[in-house]
Amino acid sequence: MWKQFSSDYLSFSKKQRIGTFVILGLVAFFTVLPFLFPFFIKPKIYDHTGFAKAIDSLKIKQADSSDGLENRYPNNRNYKNYTSSTAGNYGSPQIKGELFYFDPNTATTEEWKRLGIRDKTIATIQNYLSKGGKFYKKEDIGKIWGLHKDVVDRLMPYVQIKLIKPAYEAVERSSEKKDFKKTVSLVDINMGDTTAFIALPGIGSKLSMRIINFRDKLGGFYKVEQIGETFGLPDSTFQKIKNYLAINDTEIRRININTASIDAMKSHPYIRYPIANAIFQYRTQHGNFKTVSDIMKIMTVTEDAFSKMAPYLTVE
Repeated sequence: MWKQFSSDYLSFSKKQRIGTFVILGLVAFFTVLPFLFPFFIKPKIYDHTGFAKAIDSLKIKQADSSDGLENRYPNNRNYKNYTSSTAGNYGSPQIKGELFYFDPNTATTEEWKRLGIRDKTIATIQNYLSKGGKFYKKEDIGKIWGLHKDVVDRLMPYVQIKLIKPAYEAVERSSEKKDFKKTVSLVDINMGDTTAFIALPGIGSKLSMRIINFRDKLGGFYKVEQIGETFGLPDSTFQKIKNYLAINDTEIRRININTASIDAMKSHPYIRYPIANAIFQYRTQHGNFKTVSDIMKIMTVTEDAFSKMAPYLTVE
């Protein structure tokens, strides 16, 4: 049995034996290869003495520069020296600056430089101010692009901004003065033109044209309160101008309900198509109206509608 097993599983052909020896040889070669590198490749030797000398030289220059700046104002007690590293220096040497009270809205370029601010940041500030920008509170300097938070924290206690009134307050006051100086006279609502209505407070060219167009469609006003029905006229504005309105000419254009067509009647702002059609149908069935109040017999005509349209109707 053992002979049968060995012959089946432990015997190799010539090609199999050769392949086995080749694989074992390759494994041995790649295992030993790393240990052979030092004999064929020599490592490079770097000289670090030059770099070390350069570092020492830079340290000496920085020390000399620092000593010079620290002794720049040796006897001045009104200023405090500080060292700040501003954002965006990209490895540039630290900047020395003085701390003193300043107004960012009026500070000159020289004063910003004395505070230790970079030229590029100063240019940003001056550009902002030249375009109408303002600093309204001391915290606003934190919005300056390129000004590091550490620098902002150091400058904040020394910011003194004079009181600046917002622009909108000045506009409101100027408009109030203009209204106060405006001389307003009474306007006849049936005779006044666009110029007369524009002279009223709160009335512009558009509203004046709307008032006149509304008057033309009605056929004239019979009371001042009708002005308040003008499209787009706020009630608050109407209350302001109400005391400046008068009505002297009460002649208004009237519609004859016994002869007018449906189109003629419905063109009036107070008479819509349902009422115009009802008047026409009633007149066709029952004959002419004897009085204007006879239209109250029509069910679609309410008391409110009749009170508004009655002054513009006639039977003659």
